[in-house]
Amino acid sequence: MNALVPLPVLLPLCVTGLKLAIGPRLQRFQRFISLAVLGAVLVLSVLLMIAADRHGPLSVHLGDFAPPIGITLVADRLAGLMLTVSSAVTLLVHVYSLGQGMADRDDQTPVGVFHPAYLILVAGVSCTFLAGDLVNLYVGFEIMLVASFVLLTIGGTATRIRAGSTYVIISLFSSVLFLVAIAMTYAFAGTVNFAQLAGRLQEAPDGARTLLEAMLLTVFAIKAAVFPLAAWLPDSYPTAPAPVTAVFAGLLTKVGVYSMLRTQTLLFPGHRLGDLLMLAALASMVVGILGAVAQTDLKRVLSFTLISHIGYMVFGIALAGRGSISGAIVYVAHHITVQTTLFLVAGLVERRDGTTELTRLGGLAKSAPLVAVLFFVPAMNLAGIPPLSGFIGKVGLMRAGIDNGGGWAWALVAGSAATSLLTLYVMAKVWNLAFWRDAPPGAEGEGVVLESAGDEPGDDGDDEDDEETPVAGSGSGRPVPAGAVVSAGLLGQSITTTKRLPWPMLLATGAAVALGLLYTVLGGPLTTFTEAAAAELLARTPYIEAVLGR
Repeated sequence: MNALVPLPVLLPLCVTGLKLAIGPRLQRFQRFISLAVLGAVLVLSVLLMIAADRHGPLSVHLGDFAPPIGITLVADRLAGLMLTVSSAVTLLVHVYSLGQGMADRDDQTPVGVFHPAYLILVAGVSCTFLAGDLVNLYVGFEIMLVASFVLLTIGGTATRIRAGSTYVIISLFSSVLFLVAIAMTYAFAGTVNFAQLAGRLQEAPDGARTLLEAMLLTVFAIKAAVFPLAAWLPDSYPTAPAPVTAVFAGLLTKVGVYSMLRTQTLLFPGHRLGDLLMLAALASMVVGILGAVAQTDLKRVLSFTLISHIGYMVFGIALAGRGSISGAIVYVAHHITVQTTLFLVAGLVERRDGTTELTRLGGLAKSAPLVAVLFFVPAMNLAGIPPLSGFIGKVGLMRAGIDNGGGWAWALVAGSAATSLLTLYVMAKVWNLAFWRDAPPGAEGEGVVLESAGDEPGDDGDDEDDEETPVAGSGSGRPVPAGAVVSAGLLGQSITTTKRLPWPMLLATGAAVALGLLYTVLGGPLTTFTEAAAAELLARTPYIEAVLGR
């Protein structure tokens, strides 16, 4: 079974090479092998999760080189669960992207670019979850960075390039800081292997340990969009196409949370920065949800709720108890799925009406009841309405905070409750504006374009095209034939409006909603599994013995 551990990384990379060799030809075959490899990664992830639960952590030293020389990959309960959830989500998002026509429209996302970049992203996520040392954790981050920059700027509009540039600058800064932290770790301990560091860092001076912990937490907090290091996210994610935004929001920030979980439990047990983490968690929850309250664009609302709910996960990591770690793991799995689903629904709304601006939407509960249901269920799940999985995760975290009994813990419990209520308010606001109220004047028709095609005022263009699309900010709207390609300058991307949404988009979104509900149905077994994973993380011995063989 250990031989299966590298495959979630190797399979997407190998198929990427094949697809690059094929180029833009054989598009049906390319779509088929993309779905096949993502399905295979999902099956492998489930097998690794089951094996890790039954037999303990699985490890493999590539090339049979022992640590600290060789590359070590490890699959324990936490890594197995994260792989399984991420593989399911990436498969569903890819189905959605095929339905949207993202992968087969040469003018926006040519098959020769989107598919390889997407598979490289999947390989980078898998590499991060399986990494057994700091260097390969860094490599996983960089693989994701390269692929995510391509996906974020695909289409080449000015809005996406600006947002992508900000994203890359922030990511490169965190990467440089990560490299410095790795170098300092090696200087102190003579290794970067997690299992060896677990023992050697305990012998390092307290000041050195605290410095390393602070540097690694800063790197991972940037990746996870923890306040105050989250300012880049609301302007970066909403500009991308809906499937890209969905997978970024669902997965990339959780990779940072996963790294915090791994290093804080394995390398820095009894960490000295717990109070600082609690403060960051509380600030993320409160500032993020207040930002969401102030937004009028659906994608920006979801981006700010993403920042806010990262605070719940940091809350669990900061308390560093079995119950809190278990609750954090439940919440990570829940949030990956629910946040992805909500961004997919935002894409459905955008495809249907040409905008996600809430002031220009209305009446969707009557005109598109299926889309309304697909939004309502994950929205209530995000708000933590019982008995959904969001409620299970939040109750676990609050119970851990109450059991802790400290001042910061009680503050986080109160902040969690307030954030949950404000999340419900925000979701109710979106529901009322976009779904429940009547459509505002000028927005009654399907496929109404409310923005000009130009990225900037005064762009030169054909006069006839200008007549077809109203000037941005004019407040007027003009119906266009269903299926026509129109441009929504609001997000700087082309939208193909249609009365009948493509069935793969609806199928993928519905499956994502069902996956979120499955966590509720399997709430008992899921909680039992995460408690075992938390105990394994805090014990550290099973992981160390699996890697070092003692």
